[in-house]
Amino acid sequence: MTILQKLSLGYFVALMIAASLNYIPGLTNEAGLAFGIFALDIYDDALHVASALWALVAGLLSHRAARSFLILFGFAYLGDGVFGFFTGYGYLDLGIFTNGSLGMDLSVRRVLANLPHLALGGVAVWAGLRNSGETK
Repeated sequence: MTILQKLSLGYFVALMIAASLNYIPGLTNEAGLAFGIFALDIYDDALHVASALWALVAGLLSHRAARSFLILFGFAYLGDGVFGFFTGYGYLDLGIFTNGSLGMDLSVRRVLANLPHLALGGVAVWAGLRNSGETK
C-alpha cells in the first residue's frame, strides 16, 4: 500500500469524524454550532459521508485512484474553503444557492469555519501533485 493510499484511508477516517460531529453530545452549543464555530446540516453530513466513501474506495483500489481522489477532492474542498471567505457559504453543500452572500470577512470565526476545508483540501492537493510515483 502506497503513501497516497494510506493518506486516502486517513481522509476516510477524518471525513467520517466530520460527518459525526452533530451526533456527539457536547460538541455543539445551544445554537447548533459545532465547537461554537460552524453549523453542520444534513447536506454537510451527506457531503462528508460521500467524500469519505470516495476516499475509502480510492485508498483500497490503487495508488492511481488515491492520487486522483486527493487531487480532485483537494481542489474541490480547497476552493470551497476559499469561497467561504467571499460569501460565508460553500458550494459543495449548495449553501451558496440557499443563502444570501454574507460578503468578504476575515474574522477569526470565518477563518476557523473555513479552515477544515482549506487544510484538508490543501494537504490533499499538495500530496497528490507532489507524489506521482508509487513509493511506499
